[in-house]
Order: sequence, then structure tokens, then C-alpha cells
Amino acid sequence: MLDEYVRSFQTGALAAHKDGSRHWIKNKGPSVETYIGFIETYRDPTGMRAEWEGFAAMVNGPMSEKFGRLVAAAEKILPRLPWPEAYEKDRFLKPDFTSLDVLAFAGSGVPAGINIPNYDEIRQEEGFKNVSLGNVITAAYTASVLPFLGPEDAELMRQYRTQAFEVQVGLHELFGHGSGKLFAKDKDGKLNFDEKTVKHAETGEPITSFYTPGETYDGVFTDLGSAYEECRAECVGLYLSLDDEVMELFDCRGDTGRLVTYVNWVDNLWDGFAKCLEQYDAAARKFMQAHSRARYVILRVLLEHGDGVVSIEERQDADGRPDLLLTVCRDKIHTAGKKAIGDFLTRLQVYKATADVAAARAMFDHYSEVPDSGLHPFAKWIPIILEKKQPRRFLVQAHTELKGDDVLLRQYESTPEGLIQSFVDRFPDPAIEDRLLELHQKDAKHFP
Repeated sequence: MLDEYVRSFQTGALAAHKDGSRHWIKNKGPSVETYIGFIETYRDPTGMRAEWEGFAAMVNGPMSEKFGRLVAAAEKILPRLPWPEAYEKDRFLKPDFTSLDVLAFAGSGVPAGINIPNYDEIRQEEGFKNVSLGNVITAAYTASVLPFLGPEDAELMRQYRTQAFEVQVGLHELFGHGSGKLFAKDKDGKLNFDEKTVKHAETGEPITSFYTPGETYDGVFTDLGSAYEECRAECVGLYLSLDDEVMELFDCRGDTGRLVTYVNWVDNLWDGFAKCLEQYDAAARKFMQAHSRARYVILRVLLEHGDGVVSIEERQDADGRPDLLLTVCRDKIHTAGKKAIGDFLTRLQVYKATADVAAARAMFDHYSEVPDSGLHPFAKWIPIILEKKQPRRFLVQAHTELKGDDVLLRQYESTPEGLIQSFVDRFPDPAIEDRLLELHQKDAKHFP
């Protein structure tokens, strides 16, 4: 694996990084997990060029056991997704699914979960790994202030949000990114589906569009691809969290399990409103982050088709300033909510499977609109959301240092000072500092 990575980084050969990834997915159940390279395409406007990232982490054994049970039950759970059987992979390639405690994550942001490699041709035919970054979830989901929620929902979020997000990450990564077939023709002209029996799940007509030799999902869906796929995976998590048997795999049973499910829906919809609109650029009329656009789309879908499962109303806060209240109807998430998400999820998968980017874009752009009038004037509400915006948390990473045969762990305060000190300690050699400054000056022209 490392030899292939070295070859890729020295020569720029994408094929070498793919081969390294093939070795990596075969390394099952390691105690230390690591992956590196040009991986995520979220920040490229065309959705094609990946940015550099890498991580080193330790496997959390007890939490990984829960994910192992989820993988073991996958072939029983996958048929419960709402699309027809023909739209699911011919065989489920059981991945390694572990919970990791991150020691170091290098990149522009630290995710809560990852499904990699991102090469769909490898994920479809050879396999993949899922990792949930447990200590990132704990660090990121302990907010004490939750605007736009009623007192009861805010308290339930504080009690169950971390547990609900662990469920959502597990379902999102394993059954979201790990599910769904791509209809394709190989170089010999052979289709990977039976064109006589498989019909378009929306129109009932024969399948007329599919991936041709050399085409990939990212190559066809380009700038739409990341947000669209994240939305599909989030919908899978919401949909399957309504299944009591699935929740039991996470040790969520009875009344507690139902509360965790409810909080999962509240959290996703609240995030799609209170946090995701922070990422909307009104001048450019677009979202600046793929996950934010994905969750906002889900909110719009449920507002439009959920028969009152979610509502937003204007109000005033204790100081008499404009405020908003988001409410989720607990009784409707298993009925109207499930139907709305199931119908939307089916359309997401059908358009992805058939490479129908035109239909996908028309649908997704509709739900991505941020109207300034009507029943839900989101553009008018953005100033209220920004006024209530909470300071961004600092994820300040620890360092390790060898002292003889001992490993010392240096930890830092989650403050601006702690963040700066961590970088000072990371790069103690003045020559490295000069080199970093040189690289900054070289790239500065690209970031005026």
C-alpha cells in the first residue's frame, strides 16, 4: 500500500493511488488506521479535483463491535431501502467498519465519518471501508446553545444528540455511500442489468441512459456530485433510523430508541436550517459546502411533501428581537415523514443509477432555492440566523513525541492560543517555518 502511495506522490499517477487503495481495503481490522492522498472533492467548484488530506487514528474496540453487527446484518437491511431490488448492487461487499479515535487529521476540515476510497469503480466492484470518527463526534456535538428550538427539543438534543449522530454516521456511511447500483455498459457493449426486465422506477419505461465505458459518477455529475451523494446518504440514515431492528443494533431500544430516532430527525432538520444557511452565499446564489446544501434540500423536501412533519414559524425572543422556531412532529416522522423521504430517496437513486444528470439537476436545483418570499422566506430569515450564530469550535489536535522508549502526548486548550501553540510545537525548526512562509507567499496570488 505504502509503496503504491509513494509511487503516486512521486509521479502523479492516479492508477498507483487506486492500487494503494485496493491494498488498503484488504487490510481488515487493524489497530491503527491511516489513509492519505487527494481524496475529497467538496471544495472544487467543478466537483472533480480533490484536496490533500491524511489521518492517523486508533481503533475504538467497543464502538467498532456495534458497527460490526451493522455490517453483519447489512444483507437483511439493504432490501428495506425504498428503491426496487434491481437498483441495488448485485452483491454487497462487506466492508471493514470501525470507530476511530483520531490522533491527527490533516486537511481543511475534520469529518465525523468517512466512506473511502472515493473511486466508485472500486467501491462498486472491489469494496470499501467505513470509519466513524468517534472523538470528533463527541467534540463537535456538545453545544450548550441551540437556537430556534423549543425548550423540550433543545433538552432532548443535549441528552441524545451524540448518540443520534453516531447512528446517523453509521447508517449514512455504510448504507448511504455503500448502497445503490450504477447501470453501466462495459467496453464490450455488455450491460450490467437486464434491459428486458429492469424498468425506470419513476416512469415504468425501459432504461435508456447509463454509464458508458470510461464514465464515472463524479465525471458525469461534476459540480452536483458531492452535494447530491451526501443528500442521498443522509436520506438513507433518516429512513433507516425509523426501523426498530436497525436501532437495536446500536443498543437503542424501546422508548430510548424512539427518542434517539426523533433527535436524529430534529438534528438533521435543525442543522439544515440553523447551520446550513450560514453557508449560503446570497450574491452567488449557491451553498459553499456540499453537506450544507444536502441537508437544506432535505428540509425543503419535508416542508413541501411531509404533511406538516416539520414547520418553521416567526416569533420574538426574550428581548423582543425577531426569532424563529423549528418544530418537528414526533407522531408524523414514521408516517408522512417516512413516505416523503422514501419517495425522494428513490428519485435520488434512480437518477444516479441511470446517469440522468439533467433530471437530477432539475430536481436538486429546485429544492436548493432560497426564496425571499412565500410561506418560508429563507433569504429573509438568514440575517436572523446569522445574528444567533454561535462561535465556531476549535478542534485543536494533540501531538505525540518520542522520549527514549516512551511516547508523550501533548494536549492543548480549545482556544485560539491553544491552536497557535499547537502549530508552534508542530513546526519547531525555523527552517520549516521559513519553508511554510515561502509556500504561503507562492500561493498568495491564488487567494487575493
